[in-house]
Amino acid sequence: MLSLLRKPRSEARPAAPAQPRHEPDAHGAAQQVVRSIAAKVSHIGRDAAETRGVLDDTQKVVSDQVAAMHQLNDQFGEVQVSQQAISQATEQSLQAVAQARAVVQQVASEVAGIVQVLHQVSAAAADITQIALQTRLVAFNASVEAKRAGEAGRGFGVVADAVKDLAGRVEVSSKTIMGTLAQLDQRIDTFSRDIRVDTNTSQATTAGSEQKGAIHRAFEAVEADVTRIDEAAAASRETCRLVNDRTLELATQMQEAKTGLDRATACSERFLRVSEQLIDELAGCGVATDDTPYIEAVQRTAAQISQALEGALARGDISLEQLFDERYRPMQGTNPPQHLAAFNAVADKLFPPIQEAMLGFSDKVAFCIAADRNGYISTHNRKYCHPQRGELTWDTANSRYRRIFNDRTGLASARNTRPFLLQTYRRDMGGGRHVLMKEVSAPIRVAGRHWGGMRLAYQF
Repeated sequence: MLSLLRKPRSEARPAAPAQPRHEPDAHGAAQQVVRSIAAKVSHIGRDAAETRGVLDDTQKVVSDQVAAMHQLNDQFGEVQVSQQAISQATEQSLQAVAQARAVVQQVASEVAGIVQVLHQVSAAAADITQIALQTRLVAFNASVEAKRAGEAGRGFGVVADAVKDLAGRVEVSSKTIMGTLAQLDQRIDTFSRDIRVDTNTSQATTAGSEQKGAIHRAFEAVEADVTRIDEAAAASRETCRLVNDRTLELATQMQEAKTGLDRATACSERFLRVSEQLIDELAGCGVATDDTPYIEAVQRTAAQISQALEGALARGDISLEQLFDERYRPMQGTNPPQHLAAFNAVADKLFPPIQEAMLGFSDKVAFCIAADRNGYISTHNRKYCHPQRGELTWDTANSRYRRIFNDRTGLASARNTRPFLLQTYRRDMGGGRHVLMKEVSAPIRVAGRHWGGMRLAYQF
């Protein structure tokens, strides 16, 4: 890159011979140009990170909206199924009313037969009453004649009195039957008349006005209510259909927008990667840039962590298997989720002195932490190592230890094996707040194996 930067200067002054005493000036100018380019690329990286972050946020919102639209469409489908069931139920109700009317018609015929039988019973009771009356008269005459016969007619008189008494009882019973039949006939006649009015739609005149029977009015009320339910269900069904069509259209449009966002996100990812590669190459070209002190500092810190862990292995404080443990055990009741690992105790003892010292390296430093190769942070800086208290926003920002940060930046830093890796990203601070950061990382090696990465984040 330095040769490319020098070329325009040599072309600008072709006649000037290359003099050794001019080399320091040319080298200084090249360094100045590199620093200027690095500063501009740094701004480009910041803009790329901001763009990528905004696209990520928008993509999440659109994805949630697309999922919500699909769920809404499913719910509308369920509503339409329920409305169809209501329509079927109302149709069955109307059929049941029609069947009830037919049953009532049959009942009307049976009631008419009962009325006729009751009339026959009433006539028979009247005949019995008449016969009983005549029997009483005959018995009375026989009793008179027996008295006239004197002693000879005494036995006949006893019989005549018994017959007269029996005839009286029969007459009373017949009159009781006739009275009861009259009341029953009146009630059945009223019921029969109502049924006839309902079933034959005949006219019943009361005080000169036309009235429908009670049963007919009840049937009409039921039919009216069922009809209104059916009409309401039909109107609701049509409304749901229109809304469902619209939501399907919106879901399609949102899916298209999501596809466009996916393409834009992929482009921003490439743009961000290129800007990071440029920053990385400029930082590693041998010319000091604004990022150079942080690169050198994180490399020193990574070496200190490596030495501390190797010392723990040598002392027998931890085994190699425990140090490279990947069986993260969830901590119950934590949100965001926290996990335990076999090397927590050693990390809690060895990491804080080294990590906390880096917070005083510059007022721009946000954090300095060691992550294993899966992005697991056993021990964070003390200001971020507070126990969770059940408030998601606060816990997200202040309880960052024992957590796995396997996002794009975190995982890249944890798994980087090059001398250093420089990245630009937006840090989620919780509660919808984000901060644009740079992060430089260096690999941590223990016993010849890659354990993870030292992450140093600082503000622009």
